[in-house]
Amino acid sequence: MSNDRFGRHHLGAFLASALLVTSYNASPVLAQQTDPLAIFYMQSLLWEDCGRATCTSVTVPLDYAKPKGDTITLSVRRIGSPDLPPLVMNPGGPGSEGTQFAQGIARSLDPAVTAAFTPVGFDPRGTGDSAPVRCFTGRSANRWLRTDMTPDTMAEQVRYMTAAAKISTDCQRFSPTIVPHIGTENTVRDMDIIRGALGSAKLNWLGFSYGTSLGTRYAELFPHNVGRMVLDGAVDPSLDAMELSRGQSAGFQKAIRRFDRKYPGSISFINTLLATLDSIPMKTDGLQKLVQSEASTAIFLSMYDTSFWSPLHDALIAAKRGDGTELQELSYNANDQTGPITFSSNSISAFISINCWDFPQTPARKGLARRADRFAKKAPVPELAMAMSWGNAPCSTWFDHSLITPAPADTTTTAPILIVGTAFDPATPISWARSLKKQLPTSSLVTYVGDGHTAYLGGNKCVDRVVDEFLVTGAPPTTKRC
Repeated sequence: MSNDRFGRHHLGAFLASALLVTSYNASPVLAQQTDPLAIFYMQSLLWEDCGRATCTSVTVPLDYAKPKGDTITLSVRRIGSPDLPPLVMNPGGPGSEGTQFAQGIARSLDPAVTAAFTPVGFDPRGTGDSAPVRCFTGRSANRWLRTDMTPDTMAEQVRYMTAAAKISTDCQRFSPTIVPHIGTENTVRDMDIIRGALGSAKLNWLGFSYGTSLGTRYAELFPHNVGRMVLDGAVDPSLDAMELSRGQSAGFQKAIRRFDRKYPGSISFINTLLATLDSIPMKTDGLQKLVQSEASTAIFLSMYDTSFWSPLHDALIAAKRGDGTELQELSYNANDQTGPITFSSNSISAFISINCWDFPQTPARKGLARRADRFAKKAPVPELAMAMSWGNAPCSTWFDHSLITPAPADTTTTAPILIVGTAFDPATPISWARSLKKQLPTSSLVTYVGDGHTAYLGGNKCVDRVVDEFLVTGAPPTTKRC
C-alpha cells in the first residue's frame, strides 16, 4: 500500500538560505561566505559508468539545521547525454529507490522527450544507496508482515500495538543517525541541491504518487526554480494521515468492485477467504503457510495495476483448492520480499519511517479501532477497509514527528504544472487530483478514465501524448480527459 505523505520542518532557516541559490554562479566566493549551503550547490560531481547509465553521489547535510555538521551522500543516476537538461523523476512510495526506476522508465520515454531531456533518478535519503534506514532484521520484518492487520479482540489489539511500537524503537536502535533526519521536507531540500549540483537552473520533475508530494512541496519551497513539472497520481497535501487512509480505503474498495465486475463472485470469495485465514493459515509450496495479512497484501497490490488482475484471479482460484502459494507470491512482490526472511530493498523500513515522521501522531488503539469500524461500514470487503486504519499503528507511537501540520499547497511559482489523475485510482483517488488542481494556480489537470494507480506510460496513448507534449513544449494541455 502507499499512504503517501509529505511534511515540513525547520522551514524558516531553510527559506533564508534558499534565497541565495540563484546568486551562486555570479559570486561563488561571496555565496560561500554568506550561506553555508553554497558549497553543496557548487560541488563537483564525479560520474562513473554503471551499466547503461552513469552514476554519481551528491553530498548533502545530514541535518539542515546544522549545515556545517555531518553529511550524507545520495545515489544519483543519469541515463543519456550530460548536455541536455535533466528530467528528475521519483517513483513514489515513500521509500522506493529512484535510480533503478529512472533507468527502467527511460526506455519507455518518447524519443521527443529524451531528445529534450536526460532522465535522472536518485535514491531519496533513507532509501536504496542513500544512507538507507533500517528498522528490521529479516526475521522481524517477516514477523511484522505476517501480523494480523485487523485485530479483533482487545488482547489482539494490544499485541498489535505493542508490535507496532517496537518498530520505532528498533529504527532508533539500528539507524540512530539517519532516522531522525529523513522525511519529505529534507528530501525536497536535497532535490534542490541535486538540481544545483547538476548545473540546472530549473528542476524539471516527473513525480508519481508520493513523488507528487515531493513535487508539490518543492513548488512551495523553491517556486522560482520550478521547470517542467508533471504530478501523476496526485496526493492532496491538505489531508492528514487518517484522512489519507480513509480516501485510500474508499479507493481500494471501488477498485475491488470493478475487479468483481470482471471476475464475478470474487468479493464473496475474498470475504470468505479472509475470514477463514483469520484463524486457519493455508498451505503453500514454500516454507510458510499463507496468513490473512499476506492475502490482504496480495489483494491490495493487485488493485494498483490491471496487469495484476488476472494473476490475482488465478491465485484466488488456487486458494479455492486450498493452495495459497500464488497469493503469498503476490504478497512477497508487494514488499520486495525474496524469501521468508530476505528482502531486496529496505522499502518497508523507509516507508514506515518517512510516513510516521511526516505527519502528526496518529490515534492510539481505541482511536484506530473506531476509525477501522467507520472505514468498514458498507465496504464490500470490510477486512481490507479495517486494515487501512490499523496500518497507521506504527505512527501512533513514533518517537518524533514533523512540526508542520497538513495544509493546502501555497506556492508563488509561475511555472505551469501538469497534474494527471486516474478516475478509478485506488491509492490516490481522483478527488485528490481535483483538490490539488485548485491549490496550484498554474496547474492543469488531465483525467484518465481508467483503472490502476497512475497513468503515464501505463499503456494509454492519449495520456502519454499529453504528458510528452507538455514536457517538450511546456504549454498547458488542451485535452482534459483521456
